Amino acid sequence: MREITYAEAVKEAMSEEMRKDNRIILFGEDVGVYGGAFGVSRGMFEEFGDERVRDTPISELGIVGCAVGAAMTGLIPIVEIMFSDFITLALEQLVNQGAKNRFQFGGQGSVPMVLRAPGGSGTGAAEQHSQSLESWVCNVPGLKVVIPSTPYDAKGLLKSAIYDPNPVVFLEQKLLYRVKGPVPEPGDEYTVPLGKADVKREGKDVTVITYGRMVPRCLQVAEELAAKGTDVEVVDVRTLVPLDREALIASAKKTGKVLIVHEACQTGGFGGEIAAVIADSKAFFYLDAPIKRLGGLDVPIPYNPKLEAQVVPTEEKITAAIESLL
Repeated sequence: MREITYAEAVKEAMSEEMRKDNRIILFGEDVGVYGGAFGVSRGMFEEFGDERVRDTPISELGIVGCAVGAAMTGLIPIVEIMFSDFITLALEQLVNQGAKNRFQFGGQGSVPMVLRAPGGSGTGAAEQHSQSLESWVCNVPGLKVVIPSTPYDAKGLLKSAIYDPNPVVFLEQKLLYRVKGPVPEPGDEYTVPLGKADVKREGKDVTVITYGRMVPRCLQVAEELAAKGTDVEVVDVRTLVPLDREALIASAKKTGKVLIVHEACQTGGFGGEIAAVIADSKAFFYLDAPIKRLGGLDVPIPYNPKLEAQVVPTEEKITAAIESLL
């Protein structure tokens, strides 16, 4: 199978569906002529024109408000927010309008829109451009939340998100954009369903539950520990909302030890929800140790690269957390 980057996979998903369905449009800051802040939409303006790939003013509230209205009236908008931090500027439209519409009107309407946003640290973009705010949007009924970790998942999940009748927040962690992975040829159609976790590595000694750019980091640790005789299972959540509770519970029952890893701040992070799901299930009776969480430090992301690298779970911290469980 060919290998392409995560960014190319996202672009392929959008372009392939836009060729099939004229209702799909893309707009956001610099997504057109410039090709996106991270180059994801490069070439799409030339292919689809300024009616379907539109540059917008610098107004996240206006961008998302337009997307909600467009979705309610029959289009399928994909909007790119330049950094996920700027979702904060659009929360009124996303949370109070887009997420509530189907419920408010008794299911008579739908809001099939995708909000794409690059998130996470690691690029030296400092505290206002490097946050991981997924737990904020996970708390809003009516929104679906997706964080792919591989090019294959990014393309397949985005295709599913485009045709979901609910607003989907699709978070792309910036350090994954240039990572390559196997993806089927454009003619080989596939999708990845929302709400299904993926066991990226089978193991029997301990379960590591994670998502986004922590997945390759946890897989690297798992391979290093395998050489020492420890068999680590790595479960990629992929879709935070809806959450594949059954997969998480099954893995916890299998190994009896659970570590949850995410880049976002540990306090109030989504890892707490995952821990609660396992603790409230029959998996609790299979546990040989308390569920352990390893999140980011509860500090703003520093600009200094050495400090920035230590704010989120490192391979050394992940290794130490697994060994403490064992």
